[in-house]
Amino acid sequence: MKKVMQYTNNPILRERYRGCLIFSVLFFFFVMFSGAGEPGAQGAPEDTASVRSNTHPGFSLADLYTIALERSEKIKISEEDLFISEKDRERALAALLPTLSAFGNYTRYSEEKTSSVSFGNFPVQPEWSASWGLRLDKTLSLSGREITAYNISKMGIETSRYDMYTVMEDYLLSVSEAYYDVLKVNKAVEIAAANVGRLTKHRDAAQTRFRVGEVTKTAVLRAGAELSGAQAKQVEAQNLLSLAKAALARVVGIEGDFTLRETACKRQEISDLGLLQQEALAGRAEIKAGTIKKQIARNDVLYAKGAYWPTLSLEGVYERRDESPSSPFFLDDSIYGVLRINFPFYEGGLRKAEVKQAEARHRQAELLYEDMKKTVAIEVENAYLDLKTQEGILESLRDQVAFAGENYNTVSKQFEYGLANSIDVMDANTLLVEAETDFFRAQYDYQVSIIRLQRATGKLLETAIGH
Repeated sequence: MKKVMQYTNNPILRERYRGCLIFSVLFFFFVMFSGAGEPGAQGAPEDTASVRSNTHPGFSLADLYTIALERSEKIKISEEDLFISEKDRERALAALLPTLSAFGNYTRYSEEKTSSVSFGNFPVQPEWSASWGLRLDKTLSLSGREITAYNISKMGIETSRYDMYTVMEDYLLSVSEAYYDVLKVNKAVEIAAANVGRLTKHRDAAQTRFRVGEVTKTAVLRAGAELSGAQAKQVEAQNLLSLAKAALARVVGIEGDFTLRETACKRQEISDLGLLQQEALAGRAEIKAGTIKKQIARNDVLYAKGAYWPTLSLEGVYERRDESPSSPFFLDDSIYGVLRINFPFYEGGLRKAEVKQAEARHRQAELLYEDMKKTVAIEVENAYLDLKTQEGILESLRDQVAFAGENYNTVSKQFEYGLANSIDVMDANTLLVEAETDFFRAQYDYQVSIIRLQRATGKLLETAIGH
């Protein structure tokens, strides 16, 4: 402290001290401002992230498709089924190949035993003996059952692949429905907010006219009651929006808050119903899988009938032996082969029962295939008629919204000039809210009906990947 006082009392030192102080202050501000402007400065990542979050355009339906196909547990389960089918093919291929194995054993006896002959003693039982070697085994049915099983396993891979496509299309349809559910509720929130704004304006107008004696207290109370009801519906719509977004996040696999980017409403050119049904029968993954399952069931019958044929077994063995003590006639190694044929004459009716079961499964596959064709045709027809219905409804509701909006504007102006009462305004507002709600609901239902028709004709997965 004394040194500082000395510096301030000396004029020269005081000027130097003042210069140092000014330089320090300028240097401090230079560091602060230059650090704040650098990209790597503290707080910059958070600001950049906030800008990205604020400017993020939201998830489109195509984005949700991509995320869902990557994260869905159901699709991963189907992929595992496909993997299992591929391993079944490897197992079937292994049945066509011979088995090579190594063996070995060691035997220790309780005592050595010998046998006396005229020209000496020979060991009958050694103290110990050991053997080891290699064995090549292969067993085949003369009917070629192993080849049939291998062909069945290859067709099983194709069946699993088409089953996976079916799961993917059903899942994408669920994502689409959840996506448009969120858009419906979001539009309902916007309509509710606009309704609250109109009713607030009308209540204020009613209060103003009440003060000057142009309307009664009843009009003000009615306007306030309608406003309170609209506010309650607005809160309800916001809660439904949160619930719909949570359901979409669960289906797709999104975490945290998110926004959606609405896809422009596209009009669908509808082909002839018969042509659509033909496309479905040619393109649906279920139909393709059913065709392969019929072939598998037919091959299962051949496989079961192959049990009536004999089996042929081939063995090739190299064996090395050792023992102590050994006899003069002991062979230390040998190579031999065995060819064996086995033909079971009676097994208690097992083969007959297996053949009958295979034939029954074949008939089931034929019936399931025919039933699937009829089901697909009905699904296409339902989707086709629903799309036609939604298209007609949408055109009518578009005109209704225009008329209801013009009617509300007209009645509101009439109320301002005393040519209409509060009830007329309420009725016009209610009509506008209902028309807007029905129109946007029909608009999104129309988009969903397009996707359902794509699913019914087997084109949804191709369309989603094409996006």
